[in-house]
Amino acid sequence: MITFKTNMGDIVIELNYQAAPETCANFEQYVRDGHYDNTIFHRVINNFMIQGGGFMADMTQKPTRDPIKNEANNGLKNETGSIAMARTPEPHSASAQFFINVKNNDFLDYPGQDGWGYCVFGKVIEGMNIVNTMKTVETSHQSGHADVPVEPIVVESATMVKDAE
Repeated sequence: MITFKTNMGDIVIELNYQAAPETCANFEQYVRDGHYDNTIFHRVINNFMIQGGGFMADMTQKPTRDPIKNEANNGLKNETGSIAMARTPEPHSASAQFFINVKNNDFLDYPGQDGWGYCVFGKVIEGMNIVNTMKTVETSHQSGHADVPVEPIVVESATMVKDAE
């Protein structure tokens, strides 16, 4: 499990290593490396998703490792509270950015509109109330990006939590 400590409250994510082993390992390594610390949720669209993992508050993009294989064909769905990898139109382009679905987004499921879809690799197990508050913040255009929160939503830290198993 991962805890995102944000300036709006904590969000706890449970990873699904069985369904998306490479994606979970990649995400966990970014957490262990401190990559997500002091990043922001830079794209917030109510009734769709909140996206983070790639930008600092000044909209500087963080460097990433090489992209990973798209594991979207794993049976998991882009449903409310699920976490998935963000990517470009290239199916195997996900690296560090992720999004939390704030509604069921079936059109993102494998095979999606492009034959691949977006890889779900876990779900919010605590803090969905925080996510639901985040999705309603005021947004604007900043540095060529749309849907950027006017007041930054900052991931102060992302840490591994010992599994309860």
